[in-house]
Amino acid sequence: MSQSPVEAAAVSAVNNRTIPPLILHPFATVGGPDKLVESSRASLMLQGLLPSGDRSIEDLDRTLIEGRYSEVVMLFYVGKDLLRWTDQCLEYIGRDQGLRQKNIRYQSFAALLANPTPAAVQKKLRRWGVADYRSIFTRALGLNAVFAGPPDRASLSDEFVRNYHRYADELFAFRQNQAAFSRSRI
Repeated sequence: MSQSPVEAAAVSAVNNRTIPPLILHPFATVGGPDKLVESSRASLMLQGLLPSGDRSIEDLDRTLIEGRYSEVVMLFYVGKDLLRWTDQCLEYIGRDQGLRQKNIRYQSFAALLANPTPAAVQKKLRRWGVADYRSIFTRALGLNAVFAGPPDRASLSDEFVRNYHRYADELFAFRQNQAAFSRSRI
């Protein structure tokens, strides 16, 4: 991850007041983008959609898992940025008596990012090569509901790493359903 933050956007206004800008650090993966490409290819080979040549199922699975672990770490750091922004927004809301009564919670800001992702944020992510904005944000927030720090590979089962996206999606949905919140565009 780069040390200098990149301002993605101030994604909303609350009663004509600008909320803090969403700052996303450019993210890199463990092992670089080539690891993610190889992981995607291995997944397609395991599904029989690409020829595997002389690569064994074990080798393909290991490549898949290495790439997925890189994704988990990358999403963990994106989630940290999102949580920092959410905390800043909630602090802002907390200073205004009128806004405190509007049922605006963590879940309100998580929904704001994911349903749909604001255009300015989409633009920034497209420049970074990200196409599925909603999944990036929901999975990053889901993983950060569980991990306080980037997880060591040895502490995660192959099953979790292989299917982390399903677990992260469920974790996000679970957290969103924990409290009633304002679903308006804040």
